[in-house]
Amino acid sequence: MYAIIRVLFLVNLEKYPMKSYSTIEQRIDILQSRIETYKEEIAVLQAEPKSNNERIIFKFIETGSTGKTKDFVRELGIKSPRDSLYSSGDVTKLVKDGADDITPALLEIARALASARNKNGPSC
Repeated sequence: MYAIIRVLFLVNLEKYPMKSYSTIEQRIDILQSRIETYKEEIAVLQAEPKSNNERIIFKFIETGSTGKTKDFVRELGIKSPRDSLYSSGDVTKLVKDGADDITPALLEIARALASARNKNGPSC
């Protein structure tokens, strides 16, 4: 759960970098827009995956690791687009290139995580 919150924070920081304000009302407006974005992203993450590709993306967001995601996909017996065992590179390609059966908002979260991930798992 904390990993998901950190991902949401990172994605929001990219969308809404720290902005200067001159009144309390402006600060409130900035914060309220961030809250709405958090709510939208939480709704995306709470949705059930509608395809195998979405299951893969959800697992990547959960683990922050292409290797762990690859292992998960192999356990499910899902083949890569090359009709072979899934590799970490296939996970990276899916995150980078996307697919028609992946919700754009979900893919955006995964891409933000991929650009900010570290070897200790998902972080912001």
